[in-house]
Formats: sequence, C-alpha cells, structure tokens
Amino acid sequence: MSETPRSTGAPAHQNVTFPSGGTTAHGYLALPPSGQGPGVIVIQEWWGLTDHIADVTERLAKEGFVALAPDLYGGNVAHDSTEAYRMMQDLPVARGVELLSGAVDHLLAMSEVTSGTVGSVGFCMGGGFVLYQAATDPRVHAAVPFYGVIQGETPDFSGLKAQILGHYGERDSAIPVDSLAPLRDTIREQSGITPDFRVYPADHAFFNDGRPEVHEPESSALAWRSTVDFLHAQLG
Repeated sequence: MSETPRSTGAPAHQNVTFPSGGTTAHGYLALPPSGQGPGVIVIQEWWGLTDHIADVTERLAKEGFVALAPDLYGGNVAHDSTEAYRMMQDLPVARGVELLSGAVDHLLAMSEVTSGTVGSVGFCMGGGFVLYQAATDPRVHAAVPFYGVIQGETPDFSGLKAQILGHYGERDSAIPVDSLAPLRDTIREQSGITPDFRVYPADHAFFNDGRPEVHEPESSALAWRSTVDFLHAQLG
C-alpha cells in the first residue's frame, strides 16, 4: 500500500442513513436507471468513502445494480497513508463485519432490490472485509475482493455460501502472489467452494483511477467486465 498522500480534503460521500451495529450508519447509495435491481455492497479502501468508492458505486448502478457503500469510518477520510493505517487499525474486524451486516439488512429491506441475496465488492482493506463478510453472512452470494488485505487471522470459511472472484496484481508487495494458492486451498477445504483468483500485470490498487501512479487501465477494464458479469450471473 502506497505512501502517497491521498486525501483532497473533501469529506466522505454520504447520501443515506440506516441503523447498523446499534448506531445510525451512513453510506452512499446509487440506483440503476431502471430504479431496481440486485443488491451489491461496495466496501471502501483504507482511505475512507472517497470519490473513487462513490464512483465505483455509481458505475455498478449503471450496470443495473442497487449499490450501497457503507461508510465504515463515520465520515472521516484519511489525508495520508499513516492516517489511513491508523484508521484501519482503529476499526476492529468484528466491528467492521457488524456494520456491513447492517448494510446488508438495509439493502435487502429496500423495495428497489430484486435479489434475495447480495454481492459484495471491496478494495484493499475492503477486499479483506469482503472475505470476512462472506465467511460469516450467508446472504452474501457473490464476493469480489480486489487486492484484499486480510488483517490478522484468516477467516473461518466453513459457513461460506458465496462464490468468489478475486483480482490481484502480480507486483503487489502487500499481497504476494504466492500467498493466493494457500488461501484458495483453505477456502476450498473449509467450504467446498473454489475461488477464482485472477492475477494481472499490475501493482496494488491498480483499479483506482484516481491514483495514476498505480492505475492500470487495461487490467482494470478486464477486472471490471468480469466483475459485472460475475455479479449478474450469481445474483440474477
């Protein structure tokens, strides 16, 4: 994960509130042109609910999904990698999963959501949370971690119901490529589900088009198209 300063000073994007984890949570919600569609949770990078995450949420809506990005940092956005790391460390995994569960509650209660299950797409820290969430919430049927950073212990995948499509960069020092095979084996052995991990000629955060120093347009386009197709196939 980069040492490049990230924040523009803009606050987190929020346009919806909902009860979650015993509090009032905030998030960014985007509806498809038709006004209804399958539900997808979008999980932020360690920077917070930034322009990039709001844009991904809008892009998923344009592809026909009701997309919700819950704000796991309560409105805060990191100014640099040191602050981002601190904010990530200040969010216990169990608390993050609890907040994500509340976001799923909200999404599935919406009349605009046509699916009985949801997809989950996340990036960096959020990619790790995709796996933690899918491992504990059977309502997640499609899990898409982009260069997901697993914090601490590997989740117990024995309760996993979701199919998994993961996107990783071969030059990503934060997630060595040789760590993917053991993770794939663990998931398969514990759940019977074999994840589809795809590796691209790219660095960490290659999908983030707000960071030209790491963004890889061709790899991003391939990963995006396969993600959209995967979500439609899994969620109907």
